[in-house]
Parts: sequence; structure tokens; C-alpha cells
Amino acid sequence: PILLPPFPPQELEEARSWEGARDVGPVDGNVRRWTGLLLPNNPPYNTGAFRFELTFSPHHPLEPPCATLRTPIYHPSVDLEGRVCQPLTTDAHWEPTTRAIQVLQDLLLQLDSPDPQRLMRPDVARELQERPEEFRRRAEEHARLHAEPRPDP
Repeated sequence: PILLPPFPPQELEEARSWEGARDVGPVDGNVRRWTGLLLPNNPPYNTGAFRFELTFSPHHPLEPPCATLRTPIYHPSVDLEGRVCQPLTTDAHWEPTTRAIQVLQDLLLQLDSPDPQRLMRPDVARELQERPEEFRRRAEEHARLHAEPRPDP
């Protein structure tokens, strides 16, 4: 059998000490599956917290992790299943030296600054470009209904 490198524990510690997320930890003790809350800084998402899951392949860091948002969000780069358009974690862009915290920081940046080039929902992207007030209203309402309460700092 191929011996895989052990999962680096410092990656989890880095993510736990980062101010952009809270409650980061393994799912059911599995160090290759993390969950936590992302805390967006900008409207329309900064009123709530969004649960994410980060799943690492057994071949990590040679293969990229997969980020999923478990909290429903009205966002052009996140589909209805929570899959995220994240170029950083594609095989074409992934580098084995990329850290888990960089994946989370990229995800938070994406929530804070929706990029119409990173598309999972073309209809939402079109609304963001053509009717930004309508997009903001819908995204705020969606966050109010679905986001988790923000933990105290």
C-alpha cells in the first residue's frame, strides 16, 4: 500500500486562530473533514455566519480540498447544493504548498466580493450586474432566513 503523509496538525491550528472563521474543527474526529463558521465582513452577508465544510483527499496536499457551504446562500459563485466556484482548488491552479487557511481566506473573500466571473448561478450573476439593489435585497433576506447567528467575538 502507498503510505500517505499524515495530515499536518498545524493546518487546523492555523485555521482555528484565524479571525475570519469560528468553531473550526474536524467532523466526527475525522481530520480530513472540517467544519466551521465563516464570518463575512461586507454586506449583504455580514449579518450572519455561514457553515462550511472542507474535505481533504487522502492524497492531500497533492490534491486540492473541496469547500462546500452548508448554509444556503444567495450568491453567484455558490450553487444550490453549496458547491463553490473556487479556481484555487481546481487541479489547474492547485499547488501542494497551498495551505488550508488560504482556501478558507479565498472563500471568505469571495463571499465579501462576489465575482461575476466565478459562476455557479448565471441568473444570480446577471441580477448582480444588472440590478444590484435587487440582488442585495434578495441576498440580505436570504441571509436573514438561513444564516446562523454570528458568535460573539
